[in-house]
Amino acid sequence: MKAGADMKIAGKTVCVFVLLTITKVTRTVGNNRVSATVGNSSVLACPPKSNITMITWKISPRVGGPCTLGYRADQNKTDRTNCSDSMNWKFRPDRNPTLEIQQVGIAHEGNYTCEVVATEGNFHKTYHLTVLVPPRLTLYCDDHGNPVCEAAAGKPAAQISWVLESNSTPKEEGHDNGTVTVLSKFTAYGTNVTNTTCIASHPAGNQSKSIACRPSKNSGFILHVSTILCFLSIITFMAVIYYFKLHSNRLCHKTKCPETAPTHSPQDDTMEVEPYTTYVQKENVIYNSVSDLTAGQNLPQGLSPAT
Repeated sequence: MKAGADMKIAGKTVCVFVLLTITKVTRTVGNNRVSATVGNSSVLACPPKSNITMITWKISPRVGGPCTLGYRADQNKTDRTNCSDSMNWKFRPDRNPTLEIQQVGIAHEGNYTCEVVATEGNFHKTYHLTVLVPPRLTLYCDDHGNPVCEAAAGKPAAQISWVLESNSTPKEEGHDNGTVTVLSKFTAYGTNVTNTTCIASHPAGNQSKSIACRPSKNSGFILHVSTILCFLSIITFMAVIYYFKLHSNRLCHKTKCPETAPTHSPQDDTMEVEPYTTYVQKENVIYNSVSDLTAGQNLPQGLSPAT
């Protein structure tokens, strides 16, 4: 009984020792956020340790699949898997396992983890790389003489401000590659000349440009001319309609307009039948008279026709 209890205590002690050993051996150096401007190089350091057995860089970029860079001290050999030529060791990995990214692009954005196996234990350090894209700053005058400032394709979006106070609200337009274009229009009231400066604030660097714009005089003239032409067009259209209407009435007076066919009623049929009836009655009277006269002429002597 006592031996069994001692065995259980010894087993628990071994488990605790193993857990403490793993905790001591496996150390996390840190998770850092770094940034790099597009087109530049970025250097990511790995914790240097003595008596290194193996080093591995595990990379998960924003675009594309993961890749790895490895080094084994026992074979003094390096290898790479699915990594582009822009990612490589900056120095000899057995002396300094620093990673270098040349010509940083938006596709390089992502997580980079360095894992070191040494006699002191296992160490790893993770970086989250953010790529900065400076915007293209342009400043121009629009058709109404207002300054317009545009910070195109920046990452992250630039912050636009004016030296003169303005109530302009910037408009943002996002793009598929993660960049953002910001547009801001400055409107000045009560002045004929607008001389102002646009400032674009960005983590990759601030930019500024100045311009002097004058309100366009042609814009007011064009507006007045357009109004007058529109009014004249309406008057001309109404005059043409009136002319055609008046001309059609005159043609109707000069030429006989078609008349509607007379309606036929039962009364007309009666009026047409009455003359025929009267004529037939007269013919019957004449016929009877002639018959009587003929009958009288054919009677024997001594008899006269009855009256």
